Amino acid sequence: MKAVLYDRFGGPEVLYVGQLPRPEPAPGEVLVRVRAFSVNGGELLARSGRTRLITGSKFPQRTGIDFTGEIAALGTDTGTGTGTSAYAVGDRVWGTAGRSPKGTAAEYVAVPADRIGRVPDGLDLVEAAALPGVGTTAVTALRDKAALRPGERLLVRGAAGGVGSVAVQLGRARGAEVTGLARAANLDFVRELGALEAVDHRTVRPADLGRFDVVLDTVGTELPAYRALLRPGGRMVTITVDPARVAVTLGYLAASAVLHGRGRVRAFSGNPKRALLDDVARHVTDGALRPVVDTVFPLEETAAAHRALEAGGVRGKFVVRVGPPTAEGDKHRA
Repeated sequence: MKAVLYDRFGGPEVLYVGQLPRPEPAPGEVLVRVRAFSVNGGELLARSGRTRLITGSKFPQRTGIDFTGEIAALGTDTGTGTGTSAYAVGDRVWGTAGRSPKGTAAEYVAVPADRIGRVPDGLDLVEAAALPGVGTTAVTALRDKAALRPGERLLVRGAAGGVGSVAVQLGRARGAEVTGLARAANLDFVRELGALEAVDHRTVRPADLGRFDVVLDTVGTELPAYRALLRPGGRMVTITVDPARVAVTLGYLAASAVLHGRGRVRAFSGNPKRALLDDVARHVTDGALRPVVDTVFPLEETAAAHRALEAGGVRGKFVVRVGPPTAEGDKHRA
């Protein structure tokens, strides 16, 4: 099968499409014929070698953390209640590889059955690939970590990006007053997603933004300055670290973890399972959430998708299609 690999750490140019044996599903796993996957910031860090203490330095390495597709084969059921018997060959599913080293940027991926969910009816599989990773992250951040309530003020940093574009939609659906920070060119887009206010992050200081009940950070920089915006009882959640200051940022988060209530910065590592994927699907079905696809790239242009994400300015997600194009084609702007 085709798979995106790299034999050394570096820029997007190290990525290439190679050949690997098609995997076989182990007990409790399903084999998915991948139709699409998205490009995420964590993959850029891994490819560049900044997380080699976690990923190791054995090559070739793979990329991709989420996917959509159809079930091609089922492993034997393990009787855990979330096993393979809940599915049939041909089911349309989405999911993530979790913390597994298996890359989803391939024609097939074998994953545990508890790490997939059904794609909502009527949702194109290529467009749907914009949601499983960032959708589960945003739900966890706003609902589980921040406990966002109706009427609260929510600030979303990076509001036009993958997690940010979902968080703006979900924040509005939860009844919050959403302010989104983004580039000037994306402010109207952020308002269309549901933000009450959209502000150019390059022309305003954090201290001039006012006070918020919840701050969702998708950038990883200037965490103390944004923590200072919290009202009494406020909560701040960050989903990333500053790539240029990884050790400093991790130290700051560790120090913050000993605090309680106002001032604590919550961080987490996404590892979604079926229930969380089903929560995202319900938001889509209810009309509260839609996938936002900036551009669709073919598998052979995965390096270009990585390069585009590094350049910034994304609206929603860059998605990579595996196989022939859909009726909508590639290279479309959200």
